[in-house]
Amino acid sequence: MNNTIKKKIDTTLKFVYSDNNSLSVIFHNNELLMGVAGEFNKNLKELEKMTNSSLYSRGNSIMIKSDPQKNELIKNAIQFLTNQFINNGSIENKDLISSVDQFMIREKVKNNNVTDIIKTPKKSIIPRSEKQKSYVRALRQSDIVISAGPAGTGKTFLAVAVGLTMLLEKKIERIILSRPAVEAGERLGFLPGDMKEKVDPYLRPLYDSLYDLFDFEKIQRMIEIGDIEIAPLAFMRGRTLKNSFAILDEAQNATDTQIKMFLTRIGENSKIVVNGDPTQIDLPNKSMSGLVRSKELLGHLNEISVVDFDHSDVVRHPLVSKIVKAYSKND
Repeated sequence: MNNTIKKKIDTTLKFVYSDNNSLSVIFHNNELLMGVAGEFNKNLKELEKMTNSSLYSRGNSIMIKSDPQKNELIKNAIQFLTNQFINNGSIENKDLISSVDQFMIREKVKNNNVTDIIKTPKKSIIPRSEKQKSYVRALRQSDIVISAGPAGTGKTFLAVAVGLTMLLEKKIERIILSRPAVEAGERLGFLPGDMKEKVDPYLRPLYDSLYDLFDFEKIQRMIEIGDIEIAPLAFMRGRTLKNSFAILDEAQNATDTQIKMFLTRIGENSKIVVNGDPTQIDLPNKSMSGLVRSKELLGHLNEISVVDFDHSDVVRHPLVSKIVKAYSKND
């Protein structure tokens, strides 16, 4: 949407409340209404699913029908989406998710245990499923957490968020993020560049989670001074991790021996998290993966929590959940 069109749009929204628990959001510009509602009202349909409410597009308005409190909150979401459309000329799925996160936060705080919410410098993160709530509680309460499930269920992101808050609150002295560089067989010497350049491609998802939670420059500084360490799994051998929050990501690509090695690094005032997706094993022999075996061997210990995610816990693009479910059925 160019600047000329922006100027022509009257962005004032009018709100009409009715006695039957409905609220109408009246648009003064049909182009703006169509942009917010989406083609064939796809944005409204997605909002309905996310909020368990009823939304209708009638004439030049969107009608919200739910309880009064949720009506008010959805109104705020529509205002957020209106601003997004004016500024960007389109509404993406991430905008819908952001609008829901913004307006649902008070309701979720009221209905959930406040300790479920992770407050990082950039954003407040709210677990979206019962499994995610259990996972966040386990991350805070258990010495060791082992989680397994499909991509997009928040295993790594939530663990990094909890670790970062503990570091900023000085409950620990450092975060250690690790994953097996299985594509290189952890024989990294033949790869070009120095050690950082050799391993960074395998560790990029861990960097991405950090940058999403805190300022880039501050994360870089914390890495430089050692408050955050990112290293391949092979580098963990022989160490004892004290006052640390250590995460092993992509653990389905670690062998039984490697996971045992990582878990036994735990030291005083430390937590260890092991995450992976058993359906995405890249090892030459899938039976070599130690993730499932670690759950079976250690799940009975009181100090260790085991959390199993499934497609219903996926929080990425809604299509990801459908893809995961389809492959699970086939497997």
